[in-house]
Amino acid sequence: MAQSEQRVKSERAFFLDRDGVLVQDVDLLTDTSQIRILPGVVEGLQAIHEHGYLSIVITNQTVIARGLIDEAELDRLHDHLREQLVQAGAPNVSAFYVCPHHPHADVVRYRVECTCRKPKPGLLERASDEMGIDLSMSFMIGDRLSDVAAGKRAGCTTALVESGAHRAPPIVGMSAEAPPPDHRFADLREAVDSLLRGQR
Repeated sequence: MAQSEQRVKSERAFFLDRDGVLVQDVDLLTDTSQIRILPGVVEGLQAIHEHGYLSIVITNQTVIARGLIDEAELDRLHDHLREQLVQAGAPNVSAFYVCPHHPHADVVRYRVECTCRKPKPGLLERASDEMGIDLSMSFMIGDRLSDVAAGKRAGCTTALVESGAHRAPPIVGMSAEAPPPDHRFADLREAVDSLLRGQR
């Protein structure tokens, strides 16, 4: 694409990990009955929307790589999560971006070294290209250092939610020498409120 035809990236976003940030981390979430929206999430999403940011979920989903559910079933699960959030008073989530791959996947077609699995920044970069997002004016909030690494590699300001998973061993593909987050918070609402105050 010629330089003159490139899309101007003027949107700003909060990129959000799913498990441990939006919903309770149950390790392998495969059914809608397991969804538990965390405290402060509705208020955090409301603030994101009110300040003109997109809310985009960025999530590794090894349940697909393990063959526990397929991509269509995951889409239905995310549709249900959207509905639950809206019913609770949150605005609609702007988009979900999912990596279904794993280097040791049980399902052979997902056993690849991809560019989208966090800590790599591929999902954020894809969202930026497809939705016109300025990554330098955006945030990545997660509860693992792989989220932080993906956000930093994409050029976002990063925040770590200290859910407990932040102390877990590094996921496959994550260097032991992880970059520190720019900020640390107890939950999504605290993270969003503080980050937005810093933009005023």
